[in-house]
Amino acid sequence: MTEPQFFKARGGLTIGEIAALTGASLRDGASPDTLITNVAPLDRAGPHDLTFLDQGKYVDVAATSRAGACLVAARLIGRVPAHIPTLQVRDPFRAYVTVSRALFPEALRPSALFEGQGVSPSAFIHPAARLEENVTVDPGAVIGPRAEIGSGTVIGANAAIGAEVRIGRDCNIGPQCSVTHALIGDRVIIHPGCHVGQDGFGYAMAPAGHVKIPQIGRVIIQDNVEIGAGTMIDRGAIRDTVIGEGTKIDNLCQIGHNVSIGRHCVIVAHAAIGGTVTIEDYVALGGRVTIAPQSVIGEGAQLAATSGIHGEVPAGARWGGSPAKPAKQWMREMFILERLAKRSDTNAADKTDSGE
Repeated sequence: MTEPQFFKARGGLTIGEIAALTGASLRDGASPDTLITNVAPLDRAGPHDLTFLDQGKYVDVAATSRAGACLVAARLIGRVPAHIPTLQVRDPFRAYVTVSRALFPEALRPSALFEGQGVSPSAFIHPAARLEENVTVDPGAVIGPRAEIGSGTVIGANAAIGAEVRIGRDCNIGPQCSVTHALIGDRVIIHPGCHVGQDGFGYAMAPAGHVKIPQIGRVIIQDNVEIGAGTMIDRGAIRDTVIGEGTKIDNLCQIGHNVSIGRHCVIVAHAAIGGTVTIEDYVALGGRVTIAPQSVIGEGAQLAATSGIHGEVPAGARWGGSPAKPAKQWMREMFILERLAKRSDTNAADKTDSGE
């Protein structure tokens, strides 16, 4: 069996070009003409690979590296072996990302699994659907009546796009996704297995039985949003579910009906957001955060992993715990609990030793 290389660099960059691209300065003696064709970690980098060093704990690894070039912070410049061409830059990791993006642009968004162009003969496109030029539809996909899809968008294999859905330009809807009752902007990536626009979980509960509440809203996803594999986004009940511009959502998240998520938020895997929650701009949610219905998370707030929220989190706050509270208070309480537990264990051991 052969070993494929799934992402191939687009040409290469000289060290001089990398310096110009990142604003880095070359250490004396480094040749600007050396060609770099790949990126790699310090311990695996070879003569044509770019690596980076931004933390002191990796200087021992750097000492044995065979990298073709290394992006490095000023404070660590003397810890890189003289044989490695060194590019001094303020933020080595960010510079590494810039170079990696230039070398591997195809890795920035999913591609059609079938590597085809246009509409596959085995896709099912309703006659009333409207597709602009350069739309790719992979085998088995279904596009419903009056759906509209913009140029450059890829619809993955076995994806289902419902009636009246609008999808903008240069989007990617992954395999096995379903998208209904939704308006989607430009340059949106929805990874495989996502479901967008299904019923929200809404019932009028009573002893005689739970009565389903009609969910008549939509999902609106603005430009440059990315949604991880297996995430579910319910449509609104009496208002739209909205995902703001530039927001990034990880795998396996649940976003309930009527939720409003602001611009440039980051939501990590397994987050569960209840109905009618408002999340303002630039919020960061750690993994497995749960937010109870009708809660409000203020602009720029950060919630630690596994936090449980019920109510309002102030703008700019850093909270953690379940129930969540300001991070300093939470950590102080954890420290006190740990100290009490150790004291309890010590007392129990003393009693055992004394025969009590």
